[in-house]
Amino acid sequence: MKKRKGFTYVEVILGAALLGTSLLGLAQFLVYGIANNKRAYEVGQGMFLARQQVEYLRMLTGPELDTFPSTARGESNDEQVDVNGDGAADFRRLTRITASGAVYTVQVIVLPPNTGSTTAASIWADPENRQVRAYANTVIGR
Repeated sequence: MKKRKGFTYVEVILGAALLGTSLLGLAQFLVYGIANNKRAYEVGQGMFLARQQVEYLRMLTGPELDTFPSTARGESNDEQVDVNGDGAADFRRLTRITASGAVYTVQVIVLPPNTGSTTAASIWADPENRQVRAYANTVIGR
């Protein structure tokens, strides 16, 4: 009898099952990597937006800080921010300033836009449980 070359059906099925299981594991790593990349992007953008707000507030005078937010200057202490200009809010930025004489304590929190229905007061009361992407706390002296 002549010896046949190649694989048997059982070997082919086992090989395909092993390959499929390996590819499924790789796909899970890919999904996990994409989720982590998105989170890192949001944290990076959030830190930029928080720093941007702090730098803007550093440019204001004492009387301007006392009247923050001023609609005449186009300011808001609770704003939806469109980073990429597509018309949809990408982040929500909350700003709080407390004055003590000539010293102003500034706090900025950046969150995802899906927190829009949550009141700012409840976010300030418990920011740790609110999907905060960035938190900046600084002091400005005038």
